[in-house]
Amino acid sequence: MKTHEIRQLSAKELAERVAGLEEELFNLRFQAKMGQLSNPVRQRIVRKDIARTKTVLTEKTRTEKTAAPKEPSK
Repeated sequence: MKTHEIRQLSAKELAERVAGLEEELFNLRFQAKMGQLSNPVRQRIVRKDIARTKTVLTEKTRTEKTAAPKEPSK
């Protein structure tokens, strides 16, 4: 998935996507250890997708925190 496509997702969707990708990476690692991995390049692609998604998720959470108005102190 491209970065511009990832940026269109909400924070909740991004968190769900990260969880799914991490599960996929776990399964790929397991298959690699068992010698059943058909496409070894897929591990690299999934790792990069996780990194991209986490980066965009962090950016979104930071902008939400700075955009939220602060309550006046009493």
